[in-house]
Amino acid sequence: MKRALVTGASGGIGAAIARRLAADGHHVIVHANRQRERAAAVVADILAAGGSAEATAFDLRDGAATAAALDALLSAGPVQILVNNAGLHADVVFPGMAPEQWRQVMDVNLDGFYNVTQPLTMPMIRTRWGRIITITSVAGLVGNRGQVNYSAAKGALHAATKSLALELASRGITVNAVAPGIIATDMSEGSFDKAAIERLVPMKRAGQPEEVADLVAFLASNRAAYITGQILSINGGMI
Repeated sequence: MKRALVTGASGGIGAAIARRLAADGHHVIVHANRQRERAAAVVADILAAGGSAEATAFDLRDGAATAAALDALLSAGPVQILVNNAGLHADVVFPGMAPEQWRQVMDVNLDGFYNVTQPLTMPMIRTRWGRIITITSVAGLVGNRGQVNYSAAKGALHAATKSLALELASRGITVNAVAPGIIATDMSEGSFDKAAIERLVPMKRAGQPEEVADLVAFLASNRAAYITGQILSINGGMI
């Protein structure tokens, strides 16, 4: 049984990924920061379905706190599947963007990637098998009005994914990114109404968190052992 960490697993996409990885037979570590009750509920769902899971809580913007939490997790064994799902957006047109709106998006999306991924890399290398999957966004591929900060962070994660994939390819570790379009979650409900979705998405509907989870589960499996350094879009034909 491989151990999988899903950051931001209290949200819609993260929870779906955690449940799917557990259904595939992995022990899933369900991470949250503020929404700890929701993470506990995801763990309860997994256990009730016969899976294996535990919850963890830390602020991934805090490097020292994250390192301490990961040290505790690693004491039970290496994490061989990492899904960097935690994310944040603070949308505003660039001329009106405050420094804190830029910084907080970078802190969570980009610095959080480093704070979680870097400490887990060497223990993963020692096992000669691993999967690092980062959830990004279509905004990191084509941009979006009002999301210069978010697009910049997600685009940087795409570049980091490609570089890290080159470093780890010979160690049996794949590194990929999944870039969703409009997915039906609490985060997207206030941003896209039915008319906007029909205008933007050729399939005329929002994606489901479970559809993203299915793609992540494939990338985390042995069937995807020859796929690395890729940005895989799941967006209903938006691009």
